[in-house]
Amino acid sequence: MRVGIIFGGPSREREISFAGGRTVFDNLDKVLFEAVPVFADSLGNFILLDWHYIYKGTIRDFYPPVESLPDSVHQLQVYLESLGELSIAEQDAIIAKTGKRLLPHEFRQHFDFAFLTLHGPHGEDGSIQGLLEWYHIPYSGSGILPSAIGIDKVAQKEMLRQHGFPTPAYKTISYTHWSDLSQRESIFESLVAELGLPLVLKAPHQGSSIGVSIVREQDFAAFEQAVERSFFTKTIYKQQWLALSEEKQVAAMKQLVDIREGIGMPVVLVDGTWVYHPEELLGHINNIFSNTQEETIRLASVEREQLVLVEAFVSGKEFSCIVVQDETGKPIALPPTEIVKGNEMFDYRSKYLPGLSRKITPINLPTEEIQRIREACSKLFVALGFNVYARLDGFITEGGELFLNDPNTTSGMLPSSFFFHQAAEIGLNPSQFLTYIIRTSLAERLKSGKDTVLFTKLLQDLDKAIKDEQAHRHDKIRVGVIMGGYSSERHISVESGRNIYEKLSSSSAYEPLPIFLTGSNEHHHLYTIPVNIMLKDNADDIKEKIQHFEQGGKPHPVLAQIMQEAAGITRKYTGSNLNEPQRLTYPQLKNLVDVVFIALHGRPGEDGALQQELEKLNIPYNGSGIQSSQITINKYDTNELLARHGVPVAKHRMALKEEWQQNAEAFYQSLELEFNYPFIAKPADDGCSSAVKKIKNRAELEAFSKLIFREMEELDTDCARTLSLGFKEEFPNKTGFLVETLISREGAKHFLEITGGLLTRYSPDGTVEYEIFEASEALAEGEVLSLEEKFLAGEGQNITPARYAADPVRRQQISEKVKADLKRVAQILQIEGYARIDAFVRVLENDEVETIIIEVNSLPGMTPATCIFHQTAINGYKPYDFIDRILQFGIERTRKRQLI
Repeated sequence: MRVGIIFGGPSREREISFAGGRTVFDNLDKVLFEAVPVFADSLGNFILLDWHYIYKGTIRDFYPPVESLPDSVHQLQVYLESLGELSIAEQDAIIAKTGKRLLPHEFRQHFDFAFLTLHGPHGEDGSIQGLLEWYHIPYSGSGILPSAIGIDKVAQKEMLRQHGFPTPAYKTISYTHWSDLSQRESIFESLVAELGLPLVLKAPHQGSSIGVSIVREQDFAAFEQAVERSFFTKTIYKQQWLALSEEKQVAAMKQLVDIREGIGMPVVLVDGTWVYHPEELLGHINNIFSNTQEETIRLASVEREQLVLVEAFVSGKEFSCIVVQDETGKPIALPPTEIVKGNEMFDYRSKYLPGLSRKITPINLPTEEIQRIREACSKLFVALGFNVYARLDGFITEGGELFLNDPNTTSGMLPSSFFFHQAAEIGLNPSQFLTYIIRTSLAERLKSGKDTVLFTKLLQDLDKAIKDEQAHRHDKIRVGVIMGGYSSERHISVESGRNIYEKLSSSSAYEPLPIFLTGSNEHHHLYTIPVNIMLKDNADDIKEKIQHFEQGGKPHPVLAQIMQEAAGITRKYTGSNLNEPQRLTYPQLKNLVDVVFIALHGRPGEDGALQQELEKLNIPYNGSGIQSSQITINKYDTNELLARHGVPVAKHRMALKEEWQQNAEAFYQSLELEFNYPFIAKPADDGCSSAVKKIKNRAELEAFSKLIFREMEELDTDCARTLSLGFKEEFPNKTGFLVETLISREGAKHFLEITGGLLTRYSPDGTVEYEIFEASEALAEGEVLSLEEKFLAGEGQNITPARYAADPVRRQQISEKVKADLKRVAQILQIEGYARIDAFVRVLENDEVETIIIEVNSLPGMTPATCIFHQTAINGYKPYDFIDRILQFGIERTRKRQLI
């Protein structure tokens, strides 16, 4: 079946939709479905997208294409709507650079079923659903009417009341009423009198907490800002604006036009004039304040809201619950997830950036309370006429009051979302859950009485294909995906491992088995883990669940009941039941798998220790061999070897704990004599970006030394403060650290940090060939590129290919020189399989190119957001293709070794 994945769209949530579309594209079962990427741009055009664009970091990285953008003095990124009124011919020219325009009547020529990952207005409000019904295309999720209800928070409030569901007290503010400036303070006073403080303000037609604020104090200025945020309007004050430097004005403009945090573009002025481009708006603001007597400028998004919803604040546990249907149409509420957040509000960033909130499934409440939540969610699902699946949010107070609010007919589809997190509790991995959604949606569309013969045939063919696949699942190559570990990168390892598992689970060739590693350098403890434990928040949560079962614990009674209720779904789509974690030895591992994918970072994994165990048993694995791994795990040894071969590296030395303990002052002075501040300090034998710090003075050097050489596990708070360690940032305990000179421009006309990936294969004569990808330019927000910026969705910015020069021909010449340098490094280090090499590039005034190596990662991060997938796409590899080639190289290497 051809499945058109429709993503993007005009809403403020388009980036989450884009990322969700990529998740579906990667995870659709490749035996059952052909994935067809259909990108909806912000003007409503549908584009049959060239697939490699789906692996860009954000929409603005590829659309509109760079050559279609107007000049921007301040390098302000824009969406298509900022290009002004475009003719159809102009739009076609832009579309042609990324794919092919699709008109709705052409949909059926390209796909049989539409999987919707659109969010917000036009995606969740019945619009796209109605369009698809008109053109006889079955689609995922709820139908037209429930979608229209699901997008309108004010209408939902009334329906909740009508159906007897408690909901927080609320009022609305109309834009007309708010526009009368003389009424604003009285509006605030009356809302506080009726609803009390705090007040929760919401934009009624947005999702993902966009346009949501909490006003906690009797502070009219804060209330005014919150209302503007929900209307998507902004008042700019002359005195405040002119007090900003040019740099801060540009930063304020970026925030103002951000579609998630600001009001977006275009904006309309008080006189009705539309301003499309942020550069134009910046000029207008400065012109008005410099050349007129105006004290304020009032702006409104052309997509502003007509109402703002104001609710009484509810204090209690916040939860989210996915409700699905079984084959009879009966709703099954999956285990509600408690949202524990560092912020007071579960906002857009908390929802979609891993680590900013914690998900506890099921919610930490007595069993009867959890069941009460589930029953209420199922009842509301039916009352609002929802179909297939929905996400229902709510609160439960300390006194036991239950409030449901913001029912959604769709859910974010990022790997970390509730959507997959809760489905795993009934044993479905992401690929299987997507199959369930498609099959259940087809059955639901049949109930409309439209296109019954066509839809019946699609459903029958899909059911047969699902049954056939179950019968042949044992013909696949069994892959043990080892994740976790005990290094400071264990959480990134879990993100990588899950991504590898998910890519393989949707394939026709591989059957992945998630394996969690913990323990110590002396003793590795391996466990097979079920999918619901694999999808817990992080490595520590997974370890905690394993320990629970090792100590004789049982599944939560609510989970056991839900498994029973959903047994039909689980059997149909998995062919098996959910098991408990099982301890493994390496010999037992050999009997379970045909090949291993090591998704570990740091030690063990990148140090050759695990590779030694696997080679003893002739188990094929990914990545470099034992000797190469033993070198590349140690940054000092790597630098020394490369320097001996004439490869440029930073000046470096080891700083040892023994020297520090003998005489700390002499230790500090010796480093200061050899290295000028600022310099780089980092662990020599840990993974990339772990505890890498730019040391600018003696206080920071002392703090770094005390933390890395500490005897206790806890971090000294003063030292952590001195080094500006982030929330929950870990700092390893070592007997030495690496000190390097800070690599800088040094007069180069162009200077940038890059990260380049590579892939190896065997040539016909048995030698290793290297394929070096176009490197990505890495842009750090802080002093050094962080772990999060490298690997987590929504963090950091990577530009692929790197911008070595403005002229395309010269850029490519430089790129070829850099790639040749990276290849030489790989050959010196005898890297195999794949790797990532980080470096700085200097383009000198005489056009010479110098590549200075920072570090080499023999098992680079494979999270969904890592830029290595952007690089492989340029060479024609989808993520699955790349992973497949990595595994096949490992299998062939073991075969060759056995023949010797």
